Amino acid sequence: MSFVVKINYDKHTMKTEHALPPWDWRSVSYWLILPIALGILVIGLRFVLAPQLSMADFGIRSLTDSGLAYGRIKGIRDIFSGLALLALWLTRMKKATAYVFTAAIIIPVTDCLLIYQQNGVDWPRLLVHGGTAIYMAITSFILFYSNSKSLA
Repeated sequence: MSFVVKINYDKHTMKTEHALPPWDWRSVSYWLILPIALGILVIGLRFVLAPQLSMADFGIRSLTDSGLAYGRIKGIRDIFSGLALLALWLTRMKKATAYVFTAAIIIPVTDCLLIYQQNGVDWPRLLVHGGTAIYMAITSFILFYSNSKSLA
């Protein structure tokens, strides 16, 4: 973080402002958000359009109509999550993106737990959800604690 000190000699006052470096396409953390935002948007669309196939790929098989409805509900929520992250990303709101992105880590963590509860040790699916949670945690750390322009 950098601080800018402005001194107005006419009024003998000193004003200190907190200035954040710009968060844009030159920042690594800016680009780390995009795969998750787009990925969850595509996953959501897939759950809405092909819930049975998506649920099977997710690791939970549903043979009932109500189960397919829940798959579509999950899809709508995933679409919203992707659009919310994209909106913050496009408007370059780093702090808001960091908070939302960090809060969203609960999603792959609970997905991982649900897969384990439903299927036991299902390494391919557990690694996808667990790996996503780890990626998001690292990205969140970079978003909150990076001060250099190369990582900010």
